[in-house]
Amino acid sequence: MPKAKVNEELCIGCGTCESLCPTVFKVEDGKSKVIAEECGECNCQEVAGSCPVNAITVE
Repeated sequence: MPKAKVNEELCIGCGTCESLCPTVFKVEDGKSKVIAEECGECNCQEVAGSCPVNAITVE
């Protein structure tokens, strides 16, 4: 199962990832955080592609 990571140095806290996949991403303190161990219900690759600053990677 793929796992998402957020580079907090690049993240601008726009909330796009959370709006697309709230089961995996949550914006806290102005930065996105991964709140699930694995991508499940959503397509994390698609979410990563939607990040305006390319702060999300999927392994």
